[in-house]
Amino acid sequence: MANLRAGLVGLGVMGRHHLRLLSAIDGVDFVGVADPGLVDGPRDVPRFDSLDALIAAGLDYCVVAVPTALHVEVGLRLAAADVHALIEKPLALEPVSAEELARAFEARGLVGAVGHVERYNPALQSARSRVASGDLGEIYQVATRRQGPFPARIADVGVVKDLATHDIDLTSWILQSQYLSVFAQTAHRSGREFEDLVSITGLLEGGIVASHLVNWVSPFKERVTIVSGELGALVADTLSADLTFYANGQVPTEWDDVANFRGVREGDVIRYAIPKPEPLRLEHEAFRDAVLGKPADIVTMAQGVAVTRIADAVLRSSATGLAVAP
Repeated sequence: MANLRAGLVGLGVMGRHHLRLLSAIDGVDFVGVADPGLVDGPRDVPRFDSLDALIAAGLDYCVVAVPTALHVEVGLRLAAADVHALIEKPLALEPVSAEELARAFEARGLVGAVGHVERYNPALQSARSRVASGDLGEIYQVATRRQGPFPARIADVGVVKDLATHDIDLTSWILQSQYLSVFAQTAHRSGREFEDLVSITGLLEGGIVASHLVNWVSPFKERVTIVSGELGALVADTLSADLTFYANGQVPTEWDDVANFRGVREGDVIRYAIPKPEPLRLEHEAFRDAVLGKPADIVTMAQGVAVTRIADAVLRSSATGLAVAP
C-alpha cells in the first residue's frame, strides 16, 4: 500500500512540532507546508504559497495549525477538496462554527479530528484505564490545575478557549461522563482583551464534581489532574507523565485524636511505572490509522464541538454570574 500524502497549514510553534512528526512517522509522505504569512522558517521544507497550491499537490490528509480564528475557513476548504483533516484545538472560536465544520466533514465521509493532545499523555491514558477498571470505585471529583506564564504566541483567545479546553476534554474523556453545568469566574490581569485566569466548577453526570484552575499569571508551570473516588485518588502530572495512586487505608488508626480528624485513612502510595511515548506522536499515529480505516482512538469533531459548547458556557457563566448548562 502506498504511503499517505500529508500536508501542514501553519508553521508557528505548534506547527513546527507537527512538521517534525509528519516528516518522521511510518506510512506517511510529507508533501509540504502552506503558511503565506511566514517570513522565516526551515529552508529544507517544501513550501507552498497558498492552501490551494498545497491541495493541488495532492493530499490525503492535512494538519491545521493556524490561529483558531482561521480554523473554519481552512477546514471548510479542505473538506470541499475531500482532504481528511486534523485541526488543532479548539475546533473553532464558537460552537456554531465548530458545528459547521463537523457537518462539512461528516457530509463528505471524511475523517475529521481535533488536536486535544492531552488525551494521549501516558499518565492520563493510564488513569482513564484504571478508572474504567474500577480501581477508584465510585468517582467523586476531578480537580485540575493548569498554570504558567503567558505565552506571547497566543493572540486570538484567552485561557478558557486555549488552555481550559484541555481540562474540559480530558475530564469528560477520563470519566466517560458529560458536563451538566458549569460555574466560572474569570479575570484580566495582564491588560489583554481576553481573560488570563479562570476558576471553573462543573457538575457531570453521576453527580461528579469537577474543578479547574487555569491561568497565564503564574511564574511556574503546572499540569496536574486529580481523580478522587471511594477507594482513593489518582494524581497525574502530565509534565512528567507520572501517575501516582493514593489508596484509602484499611488499617484502623488507634490514636483517637488523629482518627477523628481524618475523613479517610492513609493507605498505600504507588507510583506506577508506565511507558512514556510522546503524546503528539501517538496523536499522529492514531489519526493516520483512522484515515486508513483502522480502529483508532481519535478526538472526533463531534467531541470537539462539545468542548466548544462547554467553553462557551464557561464564558457565559463568568459574564452573568450564574451556573450555565452547555
